[in-house]
Amino acid sequence: MAEIAETEHWIESDAGRLYAKSWTPHAEIFLPPIILFHDSLGCIALWRDFPRQLALSLGRQVIAYDRLGFGRSDARIDVLQQNFMALEAEQAFPLLCEQLSVQEFIACGHSVGGGMAVEAGVRFSNRCQAVITIAAQAFVEERTLKGIRTAQQDFRSAETFARLEKYHGSKTDWVLHAWIDTWLTPERAGWSLDPALEKVRCPVLAIHGERDEYGSEAHPHRIAAGRGSAYILPDTGHSPHKERPAQVLQAIENFLA
Repeated sequence: MAEIAETEHWIESDAGRLYAKSWTPHAEIFLPPIILFHDSLGCIALWRDFPRQLALSLGRQVIAYDRLGFGRSDARIDVLQQNFMALEAEQAFPLLCEQLSVQEFIACGHSVGGGMAVEAGVRFSNRCQAVITIAAQAFVEERTLKGIRTAQQDFRSAETFARLEKYHGSKTDWVLHAWIDTWLTPERAGWSLDPALEKVRCPVLAIHGERDEYGSEAHPHRIAAGRGSAYILPDTGHSPHKERPAQVLQAIENFLA
């Protein structure tokens, strides 16, 4: 079995330091890396073993980072703007590429990270070879809002809050408000990923769970329409890469082959 080198990185930005990590096969590789964008409550640690398994499966480098305000990256106190996905591709992502000497890449994101992967693919269309979304949202659906309202109630439990606090520390309250408030505000109702999707010029794979509590199968089909394929996993919720890792790895491997 190939060995994987794990390396930590710190990226300076005007707004604070970002924490990143890379998983690199020891064999000499010339393939563009896969860059992972985490979900609304996520961070590198919450990808668990997926980045390492992805690097092993594909024989290429995988890079993940904690967005500002999440995980081990510096805190932030501002309110997320409604175009936060596009802003991530415009502001933080280029710094990551510059520091880690990334030229061509594959963008892969979970949930809102999928939207960021799309935005990165559009902004760097001459460098992005493919976009992979996992349980991403393409528009505001009642199922999405219902799932967030349910989670909002759940996080009122000290025990549930503490589980998230393990990953975000003193930033946890901000992380929760950034997710809940951004999606439940009336200004969010008209949001759609369509303007970005229309500009995508690379192949797209949209992975989705049949039982995703934050979005129906309409999302992957819209994301992939005319651009690639939707891969629906039966009896799977909002985290296919954790619930069905082998199938997700195989789907990505087949797609990139």
